[in-house]
Amino acid sequence: MNRSVYYNYIEGQLLHLAASIESQASVNLLTYHIHSENFYVHFLNLLFELQLVNLNAQTQNVAGLDLVDNTNHVVAQVSSTATKQKIESALSKDHSAYAGKYTFKFISISKDASKLKTETFHNPHNLKFNPQDDIFDIPTLLKIINSLPAEKQKPIYDFIKAELGCEADPVKLETNLANIINILSKEDLTNSISNFQINQFEIDKKINYNSLSIAKLVIEDHSINSTRVGKIYTELDKFGANKSMAVLNSIRGYYIKNKANLSNDALFFKIVECVTQQIKESANFTLIPSDELDLCVNILVVDTFIRCKIFENPNNQANVTT
Repeated sequence: MNRSVYYNYIEGQLLHLAASIESQASVNLLTYHIHSENFYVHFLNLLFELQLVNLNAQTQNVAGLDLVDNTNHVVAQVSSTATKQKIESALSKDHSAYAGKYTFKFISISKDASKLKTETFHNPHNLKFNPQDDIFDIPTLLKIINSLPAEKQKPIYDFIKAELGCEADPVKLETNLANIINILSKEDLTNSISNFQINQFEIDKKINYNSLSIAKLVIEDHSINSTRVGKIYTELDKFGANKSMAVLNSIRGYYIKNKANLSNDALFFKIVECVTQQIKESANFTLIPSDELDLCVNILVVDTFIRCKIFENPNNQANVTT
């Protein structure tokens, strides 16, 4: 179904962007936050059929506000901080020009804002503002998108793919990545391999050393499949020298390419995104449902993490026996 394809892609990209914003904020970088203002102008216009413009790109910068739509009478603040104090600070600025006529909307671009919907806010300039209807976070936006028919999801999907999608190879080639995904997708992943050997202590140590929090859950869920991947690598190598090494080096390449600009969870999910895109662009990829592809790619990237081909190893040595 097209709706599930559109929604799954949109969800993945918005969650990845949110994780990137959080990761950069942890080291006092605002690059993604600044770019998000312009991204959300177009995204919100598509989603809500508005005509928002970025006030911060104009000379008449308005304190406490980032976006304005003078046709539909909407003003908005886009923020990576989601607190009552943040919203009241925005509302307390001199918005007399918008008083009584404009609706104020607050967009949390990385944090859960659900608790704020039940708060009461001091609104000295009498902007139209109903917290239950006018506070948005990623889960709220995704619920709205999920309810849309496919023909309305498609423009949002196209926009997000153009803005946030991983760069694709212009020529479709056969890849070893696609080979292993084709094999892995046929495996019964509900049954674990009995002789599975892994040093969970060392994996946890590496997770903590690289400050992974959201990705930690993915690694914990899929590390048990590392031996299964190892067996597939062994079979692949029978048909060509170093096919497994080609796969690992391909994934490591995405790690090296993006580590200068991303870190922690954002880097992990960027690798997943790029691997997924390469597989989809591969001439020998056998089409499977997107949720199955996501599962297989996550297993593959987690295995590469365990083999210490991506992210820093606190011991500077292999931490798993396969």
